[in-house]
Amino acid sequence: MAAGLELDRGVAFLLVPVCLASGAIGYFSLVAEPDFAKPVAVVILAGLCALVSRSWPKTHLSFMAALLCTLGLLAAKVETWRAGTQMLGSEISTQVTGRVVSLERMESGRIRLTIDVASTARPKLRYAPERVRLSARNIPADMTAGSLITGYAKLLPPTGPVRPDSYDFSFDSYFAGIGGSGFFLGNPKLVVTEDDSMPLAARLSSGIEKAREAIADHIRGSVGGAEGEIAAALIVGVRAGIPDDVNEAMRRTGIYHIISISGLHMALVAGTIMGLLRGAFALFPDFSARRPVKKYAAAAALFSIAAYLIISGVVVAAERSFIMLAVMLIAVLFDRAALTMRNLAISAIAVIMVSPHEVVGPSFQMSFAATAALVGAYAGWADHRAGKARPPPPKRSLPGFLTRKFLLAAGGLAMTSIIAGSATALFAIWHFQRVSPLSLFANLAIMPIVTVVMFLAVASALLMPFGLDWPALYLMGKGLTVMIAMSGWISERSPVDAIGLISQQSVVLVTIALVIATMATTWLRLAALPFALAGLLTVSDTRVPDVLVSEDARLVALPIGGGELAVSRARPNEFTVDNWKRALTSESIIAPEVFDEGDGQFDVEDAAEMPPGAPFYCTSGVCLARHPSGAIIAYVEDRKDTWKACGFADLIVINDATAYDACHNPLVLVITKRQLARNGSAAVFFDRQSATTPATVSFAVGRPYRPWHVQRKFSREARGLPPFKRPDKPVVKPQLPQ
Repeated sequence: MAAGLELDRGVAFLLVPVCLASGAIGYFSLVAEPDFAKPVAVVILAGLCALVSRSWPKTHLSFMAALLCTLGLLAAKVETWRAGTQMLGSEISTQVTGRVVSLERMESGRIRLTIDVASTARPKLRYAPERVRLSARNIPADMTAGSLITGYAKLLPPTGPVRPDSYDFSFDSYFAGIGGSGFFLGNPKLVVTEDDSMPLAARLSSGIEKAREAIADHIRGSVGGAEGEIAAALIVGVRAGIPDDVNEAMRRTGIYHIISISGLHMALVAGTIMGLLRGAFALFPDFSARRPVKKYAAAAALFSIAAYLIISGVVVAAERSFIMLAVMLIAVLFDRAALTMRNLAISAIAVIMVSPHEVVGPSFQMSFAATAALVGAYAGWADHRAGKARPPPPKRSLPGFLTRKFLLAAGGLAMTSIIAGSATALFAIWHFQRVSPLSLFANLAIMPIVTVVMFLAVASALLMPFGLDWPALYLMGKGLTVMIAMSGWISERSPVDAIGLISQQSVVLVTIALVIATMATTWLRLAALPFALAGLLTVSDTRVPDVLVSEDARLVALPIGGGELAVSRARPNEFTVDNWKRALTSESIIAPEVFDEGDGQFDVEDAAEMPPGAPFYCTSGVCLARHPSGAIIAYVEDRKDTWKACGFADLIVINDATAYDACHNPLVLVITKRQLARNGSAAVFFDRQSATTPATVSFAVGRPYRPWHVQRKFSREARGLPPFKRPDKPVVKPQLPQ
């Protein structure tokens, strides 16, 4: 009876985006790339089965679910084919000429340019990427979006995950259309041509980018400092210039979502516009009584968030939030309830069908999880209150009335933060290995300030065309100063937020529990409890790697106890090490100790005497470290030095693309630069129960390659070639006269 009631209330429609998302996730989880024939055939077969089984409701529902899953898989396949980004295979220096799509001023002072490549020279690339992202130290003052530029640049292929099961930059670059990145080896120059015509779409895009740049520069000039950068991020979505310490403080306190233009900002803009217009209409009671002013306000809010979406750069998070709010505002226009699970399902369907690859990203998962939890909790609370008779509220004095309103607002904000935080916590841990212990306190303290700041942002945007925006921007800057100070103060008192790796099955189980809890309306909600409990019990059901190796073979790291991470280089890549520290719950890194050959302090033969948990000791071309389990790790720069570690090492990493397994010992695991170039970063696991069992390795990239990894096989390292060296110029001897 409960299941029948759920179906009558439309739960089947709510499960449509769940099935589509499952199909998309299934596609991106495939080991090999399928051709079009297989998913199309499965879709046709599932469709025919659903059509034939209409007389059997339960069977029909099962086939419809299968049909939707295969449609999600097919949509992901179509998006992959449609993207078809040509990726750079190997690093190279060349003369790049192209048109600027966008430019961002970074916190370091450099300028990051996104360029549509028109041509390359010296050398001319046969398979040049269509769009690249390059940084420059300086650019001409009159360079804007749409400018044609040229400059000698070093291009680098997109990198893979810094460790297995982490964020894949190649995947993101492929669907963003970015075929390579790098930097100019000098300053780019403007190209002046007689025929500088652009297609209409390019002219519109460059016009919007110019407007964004002008608004961002105006905001920076009016506000200044970190406050100006955050104000520019909130209004036009330009956030590359925010100082790193401010970014980190907001991440540690759990308020970084304020910077990314998403549902919060769209909702505040729409709410501000609707509130202002309905307040203005209330000044004309005769007109308001005869006209649907609520619909007028909703239409104006819809237009406002569409303009906000365009001026903020049409980033994915803002695009998704716009779809969600647009569905809700259109529901108001047609006299429907705005905040319902059905409207959320419609927006999810739209996002999945347009951008299926977003389903596997943290932005999609966290935003829809938070929204679904809030809508479900709100609906459940409304149903609970609807069944109870409430006496009229007693008369209160003005201080009592204000106190009650304040407590209700604070309680509502606290519950909102708790519900949204609980729904997204496991996704945040899975993707970022960090959780903000003081996020509830930070959101309670800072969100009222953010609400005022966003109201001032809307006011400044409305007044900017008339040159009257300086009071709103001034007050906005003061509010952001308070927000930065509060986030910094809370961040200093926040405990370590690194939480380590969690198991994938726990995320899946909690997701199932969240779907049941938010979509069910009867006692069947209780079915979410066993899934949630199983998910929480299996959170730690994953093994932490004993050693991590970067995909360029230049960095090896292992936890040595006491919250310390030993690394093989004195100056490791900061981003990679930060990710590894969070994954391995380490607080500090220990640089290697270098000993001169023959000084008697340390020699390769002393490796067996190294204590467990020893950091890297480097001498004679070999760096050695000892894991707390007793396993010895060797890092070798030149393949000729490999033999020195064959007699005692359990793992040897060789930073040489021409290297091979010179040990020929099944108990010694050898990882070469060529393997890492082909298969990505590696995680190594030692068998702590048996010293005679060799170590096992897991690579970040599997084969056969998916479309976003095909470029890996074209690098020099993947082909086993040494680094490129320019041939020496022949020496021409002067000839004596005859």
